[in-house]
Order: sequence, then structure tokens, then C-alpha cells
Amino acid sequence: MISCIDSIFLKQVYLYGGQVTSWKNERREELLFLSSKALFQPPKPIRGAMQFGNLDSLEQHGFARNRLWSVDPDPPPCSSHTNSRAFIDLILRHSEEEAKIWSHRYELRLRVALGPAGDLMLTSRIRNTNTDGKSFTFTFAYHTYFFVTDISEVRVEGLETLDYLDNLQNRERFTEQGDAITFESEVDKIYLSTPTKIAILDHERKRTFELRKDGLPDAVVWNPWDKKAKAMADFGDEEYKHMLCVEAACVEKPITLKPGEEWKGRQEISIVPSSYCSGQLDPRGQLDLRRVTFGC
Repeated sequence: MISCIDSIFLKQVYLYGGQVTSWKNERREELLFLSSKALFQPPKPIRGAMQFGNLDSLEQHGFARNRLWSVDPDPPPCSSHTNSRAFIDLILRHSEEEAKIWSHRYELRLRVALGPAGDLMLTSRIRNTNTDGKSFTFTFAYHTYFFVTDISEVRVEGLETLDYLDNLQNRERFTEQGDAITFESEVDKIYLSTPTKIAILDHERKRTFELRKDGLPDAVVWNPWDKKAKAMADFGDEEYKHMLCVEAACVEKPITLKPGEEWKGRQEISIVPSSYCSGQLDPRGQLDLRRVTFGC
């Protein structure tokens, strides 16, 4: 575990799973949801906060969140056009332990950074390091669990009118009909070809999580609701009321890398007043990436 990357905004990053377990605002309020029943003992993943998922389809959500990462002691510097107040680089590489489930050689790098205003920025790079000439294919998602005051008072904007795959109905394809996504029951959907900007509005706290992403065309929205929450040993019975998982992802069209090729995906999350985003996100439009400053 790495503690206190920044004394105010970011407290903990776990090497097991490469997982951010705490991100706070300037008032020291926790912004990520971490279950009170989360297990911190391998081989089980840590339930909640922000974890990396999917480097294969053989384990649920892939094996990367069930492996011990290492810290890069000499990471490359941030590019000249970015400005991070603090960052850390984690690395995961092929090991003989996982050869039976994933025979390919790879290098996965994750940079966790904080912007000057406390924005949380993640940049992932996956490189095919095979020496046998073989390509490999994978999917990717940031499993981000947001802490919300009351799930029944939360809405997600930016995904309306889009097609989605419903995991509760054998991944059947539907089109979102509402003018925003609200929550009254269990939800597990993969939204396709999503905009680069998504907003999660927490009305009771009058704040909005603004999620911006690059290289991640899909978005997963999940809340287990009451019955499934009670069935999970590492999740409190009533905790579904205070969490929402929105994942920047690449699911529908898996990524294929030839030997020597590298893929890069990025996500940045900031907190803004709710009125800033409400009613102003066009799901058919795209955020101008020239005006977005991501972490390096």
C-alpha cells in the first residue's frame, strides 16, 4: 500500500490490484466508495474504490486486479503540456504464475496522478512484449465506484439515446429512452460508442463527478441494488444506496496488439457544481479533446 501521495486529495493506492482506494476533496470528504466489508486479503479483489479490470476473459473482470503490481522507481516525467501536483507509476508484467491462464508476454503501466485542482487522472499503457510473433486481444475497464449520498437521487447524463448491452438480459441490445439515467432497481449495462464526457450528478450534495476519457469508447453502469448486495459477502446489505459504478471501458470491440505495439487509455475525474453539467451534455456530441488536459 502506498499512502499519502498527496496529503489532501489522495491517500492510498494499493499495489495489490493497482487500486486507488481513497480520493478526497479539499474538505477531506471521501469521493470514492469502498465497501466496509471489502477484503484486503489476496486472492480476492478489493471491493470498491477504483480498480483496473480486464486483461483477458478467463477470470471475472480479468486477472490484473488480482495481481501484485510494483512501483516504477524511475518513471518517465510528465509531458511539458501537463501539470501534475503528484503522481505514481505502477507496473505489471508477465509472470510464470499466470502463464497457464494468460500465456502472452506484456507490460501494463498505470500512472495515477493528481491535477493542480485535485482532479484524479489515470493513464494506462499496455504493450505486447511477445517474442514469438503472436498478437493478443483484450478488453479494458476502469472499475470506478463513486460515493453518492442517495442512489435514488442520482442521475447520469451523457448516455441518453445511446445503445447499450444489458447484462441482466444476456447482453441483449437496447436503446436508452430516458433523458437521463436514474436508478430504481439493479442496473448492469454496457453503453456503446459513448461521448468522451459523462456526468454523475449527486443532487443531495449538489455536486457532479465529471468523467472525461480518451481511448475508451464504452461505459459500464452498475449498481447491485438490494438483493444482489445481500448476496455478496464483501458488500454491505445497505451499501448499494451510497455507491454507483461508472466504468470507462473498451468492451464491444476488443483491442488487438501485435508484438511491439502499445495501446493507451486515459481517464480524468473532477468535481464541479451540479448546475455546471445538468442539461448541457449532448450524447451525440464529443468533447473537444484539444481543450482537455489529461494526466501524462
